[in-house]
Amino acid sequence: MTTPPVRARDLGFLLHDWLSLEGLLAYPHFQDHGRETVDAMLDIAGRVAADTFLPHYKAADQHEPHLVDGQVRILPAIHQALAAFAEVGMFAAPFDAEVGGLQLPHLAYSAAMAQFMAANVATAAYPMLTMGNAELLVRYAGAALVRACALPEIQGRYFGTMCLSEPQAGSSLADIATRAVPDGSDELGPRYRLFGNKMWISGGDQDASANIIHLVLAKVPGPDGKLIPGTQGISLFVVPKVLVDGSAFAGQRNDVVVAGLNHKMGYRGTANCLLNFGEGAHHRPGGEAGAVGYRVGGVGQGLPIMFQMMNSARISVGLGAAMLGYRGYRLAVEYARDRRQGRPLAAQKGGAPIAIIDHPDVRRLLLAQKAYAEGALALVLYCARLVDEERHGPAEGRTEAGSLLGLLTPVAKTWPAEWGLAANDLAIQVHGGYGYTRDFDVEQLYRDNRLNPIHEGTTGIQGLDLMGRKTLRDDGASLAILRRRVQATVERARHLPALADFAHVLDVTWARIGALVGHLKAAGDDAASLAQATPFLSAFGHALVAWQWLDQALVAGTLDAAPDAEEAAFRAGKLAACRFFFETEVPRIDVWLGIVGRRSDLTQTIDPAAF
Repeated sequence: MTTPPVRARDLGFLLHDWLSLEGLLAYPHFQDHGRETVDAMLDIAGRVAADTFLPHYKAADQHEPHLVDGQVRILPAIHQALAAFAEVGMFAAPFDAEVGGLQLPHLAYSAAMAQFMAANVATAAYPMLTMGNAELLVRYAGAALVRACALPEIQGRYFGTMCLSEPQAGSSLADIATRAVPDGSDELGPRYRLFGNKMWISGGDQDASANIIHLVLAKVPGPDGKLIPGTQGISLFVVPKVLVDGSAFAGQRNDVVVAGLNHKMGYRGTANCLLNFGEGAHHRPGGEAGAVGYRVGGVGQGLPIMFQMMNSARISVGLGAAMLGYRGYRLAVEYARDRRQGRPLAAQKGGAPIAIIDHPDVRRLLLAQKAYAEGALALVLYCARLVDEERHGPAEGRTEAGSLLGLLTPVAKTWPAEWGLAANDLAIQVHGGYGYTRDFDVEQLYRDNRLNPIHEGTTGIQGLDLMGRKTLRDDGASLAILRRRVQATVERARHLPALADFAHVLDVTWARIGALVGHLKAAGDDAASLAQATPFLSAFGHALVAWQWLDQALVAGTLDAAPDAEEAAFRAGKLAACRFFFETEVPRIDVWLGIVGRRSDLTQTIDPAAF
C-alpha cells in the first residue's frame, strides 16, 4: 500500500472544519490540550498504525489464534503492535488524569482509533474492548476494583472482555443461565462463585497481556435457589483470569477455561472463545470450584450497567465498519488510477488503453464508496462529539446531547456496518477478478466487515431499538432535537444555489419521517409497526447521513482562503459525494418509508411451513 490507511486531510476536515474540535477544547475539562496536542496525537497514531498494525494484516488472517495446553496463542506481531499502542499512551488517551489518563476528547480519541481500525481491525479489537471494560469499571466499580483491574487496563498491561452471550441464549440475554453464588467478601467487595458458559467472547483468552479482566453477566439465585427469570435478575461481575491484589486468592489462576475457539470468516486475528466458568477440573481458587467474581452495582442491576459498555461497543463497531469501508475505497481509488484497460467510446480503433478511473461506471462505483465510507465515518465522529458534549459540555446542553446520542446509537452501529460492507463489495468490483483473490486486501476487508452487521446486536435488533424504545415509546423529545439540527442545516443551505434543491429534498424527507412516526404512534399497534423496524432503520439512517452530507457540503463550499489545486480537488470531492448521495441514495428512502407505512402483516402471518 503506497498511501496511509487514512488521509490526514479527511480527518482534519471532519475534526476541525466540520465538527469544531476547537469548541470542545474550550471546555474546562480539556483545558490542557489544544489543536497542536490533538494533531500530534493523530500523527503518532497514524505512524504507529502504519508501522505496527498494518504490516501483519494479512499474516493475522492466515495464522489464526490456536490453543496450546489450554492457552490461546496469537500471532507475535499482534503482541508487538499492542505494546506499541500502549507505549504511546493510546490506552490512556480518553481517560481522566486522576486514573492515569491523558484526558483527551472522545472525538479526538475516536479519530485516532479510526487509523488503527483502518490498518488492522482485528488487532484493534483488543484495545477497543479493553478500554470499554476499563471505562465501565471507572464509572461503576468501587475504588479497590478500579485500582486492581481498571488502572492496569488503562496502562495497557491487562486486557478486558465483555461476556454476555451464551450458547443457548445468543442475543436473548433474558435467557442466560450462568449462576453467581455468594461466597463472602474481601477487600474487593462482594465475592461470588460463577458457574456457566459464555460464547463468542472476543479476546476471551490470549497471551499478549499479563491478565484478562472479564466482565460477566450472570444471575444470583433467589431465596428458593432458582434463577430469577427475565433481565431483572441479571447482575454484573468482574472475573479476572488471574485473581488480583485485594482478592483473598490473589495470584491464583481463576476457574475460567477455554472450551474452544470459533473459526470465523473475518476478524481472524481476534481470538474468539467459548469460555467455561466454574468447571473445577483445572483450577480451584481457594481449593474450591467456581470462578471467583466481584459484583459491580447491586443485585439485578447488571444489564443497565452493562449497557454503557454495550452502547460504547456499538459505536466502536460502527467506527470499525466505516474504516474497513474507507480503506477498501482508498485501495480502489489507487487501483483505478493505475489499472489501464479499455478505451473511450470516441477513441479511434487501436488507441492506447486508459486508466479505468476514466470510465464513467468505475467513477460511479468510486462515488458510491466515497459516499458510504466517508458518510459512515462522519456519522460515527458526530456521535463521538455528542459523547464529549454530554459528559463535559455546558450543563444546559448535556441532557440534549445525551438524548440525541441515545437516538443515534443504533444507527451509528448499523448504517456503517451495512453500507461500509456495501463499499467493500464495490471495491472488489473495481479490482475485477484481482479483487476476488487473496493477493489484494479488498477481499479480506470484505470478509472482516461482514461481521459488523451481526455482532453487538444484529441489524434487526438495532431496528427494534430505534423504532421501539427510541421512537414509539419515546415522548418525541429526541427526534425533536434532531429535527431542529436538521432544520438549521436546511435553512443555511437554502441560500446556496448549488445546494438549495438538496435542502428542499431533505426538508421534505424529514417531514415525511415525522408524519410517519406520528401515524404509527396513533395506530397504537406496536407489533405491526415493529415488524417493519428494519426498513424504518434503513430509511432513518439514509436520511441522517443525507443531512450530514449536506452539512459537510455547506462547510466545504464556504471555507475561507483560496485553496491550492489539491485542496480544491478535496472540496470538490465533498460536493460531488453530497450530490451523488442526494441523486442516487436519497430516493431509496421513499421506498423504505412506503414499506413501513403500509404495515404489511405478511411477515407476521406467513406459516413457517411455507418456507
